[in-house]
Amino acid sequence: CNDCNQMLPVVVDQSLISLWRNFVRLYRLGKYDDLSMALSSLDDSGNTTFLNPIRSTTTTPTLLVFTSVAGITGVIITLSLILIITSSMEVIRRSYFEVFWFTHHLFIVFFAGLVIHGAGRIVRSQTTTNPLHNATFCKDRIDDWGKIQECPVPQFAGGFPQTWMWVIGPMILYVCERLLRFIRYMQTVKYRKIVIRPSKVLELQLVKNGFKMDVGQYVFLNCPAISQLEWHPFTMTSAPEEDFFSVHIRSVGDWTQKLISIVEQLPEGAEGPKMGVDGPFGTASEDVFDYEVAMLVGAGIGVTPFASILKSIWYKFKDSNPKLRTRKIYFYWLCRETHAFEWFADLLQLLEREMEERGMGSFLTYKLYLTGWDQSHANHVMVHADADTDVVTGLKQKTNYGRPNWDKEFEQVRKENPTSVVGTFLCGPAVLATVLSKKCVKYTDVDPRKTKFYFNKENF
Repeated sequence: CNDCNQMLPVVVDQSLISLWRNFVRLYRLGKYDDLSMALSSLDDSGNTTFLNPIRSTTTTPTLLVFTSVAGITGVIITLSLILIITSSMEVIRRSYFEVFWFTHHLFIVFFAGLVIHGAGRIVRSQTTTNPLHNATFCKDRIDDWGKIQECPVPQFAGGFPQTWMWVIGPMILYVCERLLRFIRYMQTVKYRKIVIRPSKVLELQLVKNGFKMDVGQYVFLNCPAISQLEWHPFTMTSAPEEDFFSVHIRSVGDWTQKLISIVEQLPEGAEGPKMGVDGPFGTASEDVFDYEVAMLVGAGIGVTPFASILKSIWYKFKDSNPKLRTRKIYFYWLCRETHAFEWFADLLQLLEREMEERGMGSFLTYKLYLTGWDQSHANHVMVHADADTDVVTGLKQKTNYGRPNWDKEFEQVRKENPTSVVGTFLCGPAVLATVLSKKCVKYTDVDPRKTKFYFNKENF
């Protein structure tokens, strides 16, 4: 399994222990039977004769691991892979993103070691001799090797390393992609507007020449004042019809906290810190307008792609866009605290008024759920229960408390759209994704003429 031609499919399963065991087998190769002893004892004539790469009885498997090309590179690529895998754990990605980000660049070391791994030609195969060595006839006539014509001394040689042939193509594409990202980074990004929203949510409205986006897409942002190397993904909340693009950034980690702190300390009217933008990049939400009916589910800041979608819908209605295929949208937003609703309520109020003025109040059905509430919230709501608008959001649609009953919601959507294909889109936690995907399967009718649900989830 040290053959460079075989490393790609098996390297994921390799460990330092299995690497060491391979050298142990080679070390003990001459101790099994007469044939293996004879093969291991072949002399090195012009670096072509021997089969067993272990040529000394004074060495040890451990020493060989750290003194041979295959051994050293095997250790390096195994350690690199272990670091990459362990840093991918969710607890690391959430709390120590820098560790996750930097260790993943060990893939450069990994592929470099993978290419060099076969250079030692530790795996050897038999070569053609003249006259031909008849292995079937000669394997039981070890003493006659080199003495009779049918059994010349067998010759072995290491195979030419070929791993580079498999990785050079992807590596060239990667280098080209990095050059493109560097060019994008060097392009000037200007601030159109900076707003600090409630609940430590920062809204950045940015302008960049030649920038084109679609609904639900995301960009990578880099702020050199914080880190030259860190790039973080953020879903855009603006619509393609607008002459700028915007992102909403919630304070959830070191990088976002530092960015918000820098912005808060800016003098009135000052330009924001230099920002590099790479993208946009596509997501599942781009397909929302391919469905006649769409269910949009956002949890917390996961509402951002749907902000872009809802804004785009508003512009399409405003311009009477004939290409709008979607005829019904169900929007669900789940938040832990009331302040999280505030920055998005203005958009919903605008859509609410727009739909009513056009006589299409039934086009958008939205439900807001406050999942983290206490007795003081309940008392406050009870006092204002008769108000025309919701006490939390100011919308006509009242806020729900607790979590949605998804069976009830899916049943209602299926009942109201008996012959439609419904696209269900989620930007939220994996637990909720599991629930919704199961509900899509459960409420999809076996009759192809009736309601079908297709689940789509944002992944970063």
